[in-house]
Amino acid sequence: MGLELMPRVEIVTIKDQDDGMRLNRWFLKYYPNLPLARLQKLLRTKQIKVDGKKAEVSLKLSSGQQLRIPPINDEITETEKGKISKTDEEFIKSLVVYKDENIIVLNKPSGLAVQGGTNTKHHIDGMLNALSFEKKEAPRLVHRIDKDTSGILVLARDRKNAEILTRAFKEKDINKTYIAVVQGKPKKDKMIIDAPLLKSGEKMIVSPEGQKSLSEMEVLDCTGNKVALVKLSPKTGRTHQLRVHMQYIGNPIIGDDKYGNREKFNDVANKLHLHAYKIDLSSIYKELVVKAMLPDYFNETLATLGLELPEI
Repeated sequence: MGLELMPRVEIVTIKDQDDGMRLNRWFLKYYPNLPLARLQKLLRTKQIKVDGKKAEVSLKLSSGQQLRIPPINDEITETEKGKISKTDEEFIKSLVVYKDENIIVLNKPSGLAVQGGTNTKHHIDGMLNALSFEKKEAPRLVHRIDKDTSGILVLARDRKNAEILTRAFKEKDINKTYIAVVQGKPKKDKMIIDAPLLKSGEKMIVSPEGQKSLSEMEVLDCTGNKVALVKLSPKTGRTHQLRVHMQYIGNPIIGDDKYGNREKFNDVANKLHLHAYKIDLSSIYKELVVKAMLPDYFNETLATLGLELPEI
């Protein structure tokens, strides 16, 4: 009978490329299958430390710091991962709009969270094992979109591609195009919205003390001055950026209870009308551009309001 090797604690030195990264984002990058709740428990019980001291999930790391990591892979049991039901397996596979040896692209529905958290048990992260296909490992998250935003979510199929994509998203080497239906017609058909964003409680606000935030906006169609269909391209990656920027210029996105003016359109679905429509990955994978069809409720809203989406 052979000897069983005991799992070993790792001491990892933070790389220059990860300088300034929050601790939770670091674990998302290098341990994408570790549930957030499990990470929080490991921090709470002081099993994860930075330079020998207790760390918080939002701690910003500095290059050269020493990160103590317990044997995480052995601690993520099948129970903690959650067994994927046949229904969930079929559901997550139905979201796939593109797949090759490097990546998988999903068309995420509105209302489905990317990762778990307080009172969030059903999420993309918990179903990734069903997307292994011919690979031995599950794909990895490399970015996120809001729970209520629908559309494109890119997954890396191995660690190498996860590192490449994570860096590309961080450095804004990837062009993303969103479609939104907004209240009123913007004053200009095209504009760059330059408004720094700052976290204030549970919301983001425009503040001169915030981080630089840039979004491109173009009107695609409108119905008088009542509503407009717009194309949005974020040039920075702040939380809720597009939603706050559209509120800031006086044209909140329809169905946005957090940043809208709560005007109700009784003849359309009460859902956030923001969709991650297209992603251009040509800077990484030659000539690769992927689109995700609009959800049914979004198409119904366009028909009801007399709006048309041109070829973009």
